[in-house]
Amino acid sequence: MAAQLIVLIAQYGLLLVFVAVVVEQAGVPLPAYPVLVLAGALAASGKISWMGVVLVATAGALLADLAWYWAGHRYGTRMMRTLCRISLSPDSCVHRSELHFERWRGRSLLVAKFVPGLSMVAPPLMGALGLRLRRFVLLDAAGALLWVVTAVILGYVFAPEVNTLLRVLARTGRLALGVVLVALALYMLARWWRRWRVHVALRMPRITVAELSGALGKVPAPLLIDVRSSTSRLLEPRGIAGARVADVQHIDRAVAGVQPDRELVIYCNCPNEATSAHAAKLLQARGYRNARPLLGGLSAWIAAGNATVGLSHDAGGEVPHRAGVPG
Repeated sequence: MAAQLIVLIAQYGLLLVFVAVVVEQAGVPLPAYPVLVLAGALAASGKISWMGVVLVATAGALLADLAWYWAGHRYGTRMMRTLCRISLSPDSCVHRSELHFERWRGRSLLVAKFVPGLSMVAPPLMGALGLRLRRFVLLDAAGALLWVVTAVILGYVFAPEVNTLLRVLARTGRLALGVVLVALALYMLARWWRRWRVHVALRMPRITVAELSGALGKVPAPLLIDVRSSTSRLLEPRGIAGARVADVQHIDRAVAGVQPDRELVIYCNCPNEATSAHAAKLLQARGYRNARPLLGGLSAWIAAGNATVGLSHDAGGEVPHRAGVPG
């Protein structure tokens, strides 16, 4: 198996490297980094051109990322939510990417490929947020080049060790393949288990859009709290009138002076209402037993045709009460 892989890479090396990188960057959970390291080891023995590997792999990564960038630019928040639904970590993938963006902006592309989960999410996020194409290409190409070069250098420097490992794999044959497949299966199982535990931890009663719409006509009406990140509010610059904008880490500030028996409805715009459910848990632990997440979040509210109001990019405090913009 290992010998055949070496022959294939030596004969069709650049094509295989290109395909491996494009497939991984397209979202298929097949790591291309080991292929790049192996290509670097083969380059050390003259079986393949290291410059060709770097150029082809960087081009493949940039090509795939441009496709994601266009999808994010074209479909915006819908694209991001779809990515989260198919991700192995749907409750944190976009939120983590948003935090990186808030800190580094477009420069996060320089390290995106080294951060698990961020590599695939960052390009469509940049497209959805309107990062200029020229700047995206520059930063993404630089990040891809850095990612490829580190792998090739590792293979080049540790070529003897890589060759030893390949010889061991060649002797073990099917056993080695079985070990790799079992390891991949265990990795997928561990990620699924973590995802299931998060869902269980955030399991609680939700309030539906219809229930909230009816409750807003009561006196007193539920207190609404918008816990989306600032980047998420850039992606969807609308909110529900009267909602208080809050950071989950400082959720106490949103309920300062509010009676513990007041009904609270928290909303976000992430899969499974993960952020709002987490905020509701925190509020319940502080004595606000009537805190509930909005089922489906802001997307469900808008999809139901309910009124929204526009937010400024630096929205904070409270979403203004004014004539709603139809969802």
